[in-house]
Amino acid sequence: MYHSTGKGMENENSIWTGSFIRITVANLLMALAFYFLLPVLPLFLSEKLSASEGDIGIVLAFYTIAALIIRPFTGFALDSIGRKSIYLLAFLLFSLLFAGYLSVLSILYMIFLRFLHGLTWGVLTTSGSTIAVDMIPVKRRGEGIGYFGLSMTIGMAIGPMIALFINGDGSYYFVFIAALALGIMGLLLALSLKFPPYNPVKKRFSASGLFEQKALPVLLNMLLVMFTYGGLISFVSLYGRELGIGNSGPFFLILSTGIGVSRIFSGRAFDKSGPRTIVTIGLLLLTIGFTVISLLNNAVGFYLSALVLGTGFGIIMPTFQTIANNVVHAERRGVANSTFFSFFDIGIGLGMIGVGLLIQHFGYANTFMVCAGFIVAALLLFIAFTAKHYQNIAQRLG
Repeated sequence: MYHSTGKGMENENSIWTGSFIRITVANLLMALAFYFLLPVLPLFLSEKLSASEGDIGIVLAFYTIAALIIRPFTGFALDSIGRKSIYLLAFLLFSLLFAGYLSVLSILYMIFLRFLHGLTWGVLTTSGSTIAVDMIPVKRRGEGIGYFGLSMTIGMAIGPMIALFINGDGSYYFVFIAALALGIMGLLLALSLKFPPYNPVKKRFSASGLFEQKALPVLLNMLLVMFTYGGLISFVSLYGRELGIGNSGPFFLILSTGIGVSRIFSGRAFDKSGPRTIVTIGLLLLTIGFTVISLLNNAVGFYLSALVLGTGFGIIMPTFQTIANNVVHAERRGVANSTFFSFFDIGIGLGMIGVGLLIQHFGYANTFMVCAGFIVAALLLFIAFTAKHYQNIAQRLG
């Protein structure tokens, strides 16, 4: 059984080993490929296939639904079979599927393609995160997870801007080709990784073994937060158009800058003082951010909310993932991460569908105020139950 204390790595007290750097850069390339499509697909579906907001939400959600379906089985396989082969195969398939976007003929075709792509995304992100956590010293886990997550944040920051620039007046297929190239580059880098030693623990397959129950309280909080995140990233480009802001790329840049900066200090704060204070701050910032984007219906409110929301999301995402990893031993880490990402995906998927439907009936501004209410609910749940639950388990595990 392998415990990620750093044994066997270049420096057992260092986060920035050669292996960790390589998997982080590979994750960055994967993230860039993913975020290339994020702002472009809603526009592509609307322009080329005449899809409504509800249709767009459903198409985007199928990606998340597929990832949700595969994640529990991925976690079980990572713990009972191993990490390397699962990670590399998923990276290969994830990259090649970008070629499928070059021949989109209908909404039904796109739903099927997004479902297949979502399966590979679910396996790839779960296995990549588990391997990265294996590489991080235990006492610096919050900080290390925050740094690893920066690769996704940087992808979020520059991916949409580059994609929208490439897209220009509708050159969607150039965006799809660029995403394919990025995926292949990431795969080549992943093939050069030196994977941490891990001896699989043979387990009997069972439905209960696919989920980590110890992490469920914090993941209910994650579900509420990701509902708002899924709605935001799916429809903010269209909301920007309604406000007269033609290019929403700067919103993603500002959002990602807030996420990136806050990831750095939030991880260190977690390792030093625990999650209670930093989570409260993050959820309060999200409440403020959604209120701002709802009430200030202009460019100032649009971009100011991006900074506040980015800071809040940057605090919450790595902190909740660290909590999920800290309540289990190494042989349950794959399942813990798969459960974490499952709730992550459920929240985003429900947000894509739910926010899309709410916007059709109540408009963008009112819907974002509803999102603020979801964040308040998450804050109350964390204060009343989740923080105490984590403290009790953390003390037992030592």
